[in-house]
Amino acid sequence: MPITPFKLERYFAKYEFSTRYLLSSSDCDGLPMHDLLGLADGECRALWDNLALGYTESLGHPLLREEVAKLYSGISMEDVLLIVPEEGIYMAMQSILRPGDHVICTFPGYQSLYQIAADKGCEVTQWRPEEEYGWRFNPDFLEENLRPNTRMLVFNFPHNPTGYLPSQEDYARILDFAKAHDLYVFSDEMYRLLELDPADRLPSACEQYEKAITLFGMSKTFGMAGVRQGWLVTRDREIFDQLAAYKDYTTICGSAPSEILALIALRNRMSITASHLARIRRNLGLLDELFARHANLFEWTRPRAGTIAFPKIKIGEGAMSFCQKLVNEAGIMLLPSSVYDYDDRHVRLGFGRENLPEGLEKFEEYLKTY
Repeated sequence: MPITPFKLERYFAKYEFSTRYLLSSSDCDGLPMHDLLGLADGECRALWDNLALGYTESLGHPLLREEVAKLYSGISMEDVLLIVPEEGIYMAMQSILRPGDHVICTFPGYQSLYQIAADKGCEVTQWRPEEEYGWRFNPDFLEENLRPNTRMLVFNFPHNPTGYLPSQEDYARILDFAKAHDLYVFSDEMYRLLELDPADRLPSACEQYEKAITLFGMSKTFGMAGVRQGWLVTRDREIFDQLAAYKDYTTICGSAPSEILALIALRNRMSITASHLARIRRNLGLLDELFARHANLFEWTRPRAGTIAFPKIKIGEGAMSFCQKLVNEAGIMLLPSSVYDYDDRHVRLGFGRENLPEGLEKFEEYLKTY
């Protein structure tokens, strides 16, 4: 299958490891190995100390699958398949979709969520948010764009890059639409558990609908992108078996150290997420103040969840030009909306890192040139 270049990843590859101030990162600070191992209970410590670096179980370590299942209601370890997060998107799209199928997908978004389907020969309809209503994804759009060949609904909540989270009512309408038309659902929930108000947390799609496939993992919420550990969850046995069979053609099995490290983190998820949320709230307060001071340069829509936002630039140049000058002249990286193929007037800004205050100070110095 021919592939389309992944614009966001190519942009990050150019600047991510050579730029001092990453104001575009979508994850929380990476957990130090020493700190994480210090959280291990006796069972995890013994698993780590006696770990053999051989093949692991194809479906994933049973203890980790059991721990993942505890994140959900009505889910057992038999519904959990451990994967690499990006791999999980690829496997699901390849397993379920056929050329000529129609897919509705939230947009802008992580390119894999719609590009794999498009490259496979599917028709993809972009479900665009209403910026004037806080980046709302209006459920009315779904019925208006349903086709006889619609096979899958793809969404990402909390949303990358806007930080939008639907209301409980809108979310129920979205899932009711999928159920009424017997659609498969792929729900990217990589930023789950980072809701600013826990009362806003949505049920996972896999809890609400049998034909839903949920993606989650350690990269964003837990600050463990380097372990490359994620999971797919579905109660549909036929789809689960298809996904498990497809994994034999991708990674086959997971990384033995990564599975134990993920197990340690999930057993300590309350303390880890509390620490990240405290940092996120602090950083959002700083962003509120910065954008209030520079309302002539930016239009700020405060996110409801996650670690990223999508402010609009009001200066007399495009986002790509602004970001290129910013990284080259000030060593500060923001992500232009054009890498999402979404206009050239927004930038993705990440606020999950500890050094954001220092980066914002340098950023505000640069803004004095405008």
